[in-house]
Amino acid sequence: MSKRAKRRKAETLAIPMAARVAIGAVAVAALGYGLLSRSASVQPARTPPAREARASSTPVYVAPPVHASAAALTPAPAPIPVPAPLVEPPKADADAPGAFVRQVVDYTSRQAPGTVIIDTGNTFLYFVLNDRQAMRYGIGVGREGFTWSGEQTVARKAEWPDWHPPAEMVSRQPYLPRFMAGGPGNPLGARAMYLGETEYRIHGTNNPATIGKKVSSGCIRLTNEDVTDLYERVKVGAKVIVLPATAARRPGTPPDAAFRLPDPASPSKRPLAANAQMMSPGPKVAEVR
Repeated sequence: MSKRAKRRKAETLAIPMAARVAIGAVAVAALGYGLLSRSASVQPARTPPAREARASSTPVYVAPPVHASAAALTPAPAPIPVPAPLVEPPKADADAPGAFVRQVVDYTSRQAPGTVIIDTGNTFLYFVLNDRQAMRYGIGVGREGFTWSGEQTVARKAEWPDWHPPAEMVSRQPYLPRFMAGGPGNPLGARAMYLGETEYRIHGTNNPATIGKKVSSGCIRLTNEDVTDLYERVKVGAKVIVLPATAARRPGTPPDAAFRLPDPASPSKRPLAANAQMMSPGPKVAEVR
């Protein structure tokens, strides 16, 4: 082979070799750039300050996820109603200090507010305020043989009423006056509430020492201060229930539940209405006990 031919062959081989070298250089450059980019994206770990470390150590409660479908399908439990407790009225102790002082007491009753309930046996009068409370007053009631029970209504009311002793009372006590004008000396006291068409009254007294005692001819007496207070509360037409002196009731029942109206067909066992006037125990005015 001539020198010219060898030179051409060497030039022909030299061109592809240069291309290979160039391609290799480009590949090496690309690989180095990729390594540098990756190292730049990796951040060194940072040690948190002590305050942040303490805060991050506090456990945090994360509620479990609630599925909407399950919550919608599960109905909320219905609240269980709490039964109302049975309120038994406290036993009225007439011998307790201050028992006859006017006061609001716990008193369970089925009667409407404004009803008057007279507990003859314990010498208390209750003015119903609501189904759980009543205003209680100390009273004087009829002596033996002059007690009665039943239901009446307040027919009328009077301030400082006059007193007309009924004929039956005058026959027992001929010395009684036939008429006494209203005033501080009148046995009926400051106020009177007349019960139906009878001679029975709820009224005051000029002798407060008789409160808590059984001394009258069937009427119900209060101190003048208490009867004035009751007078302002009671309306004409109000129901008045007089319980039997020996009324018994089951535990848990209202105090007035033992009261039963008498059979209309049976004769009344009440004393004559004319025996209802309440008397002052003073001489020439008091009914003989």
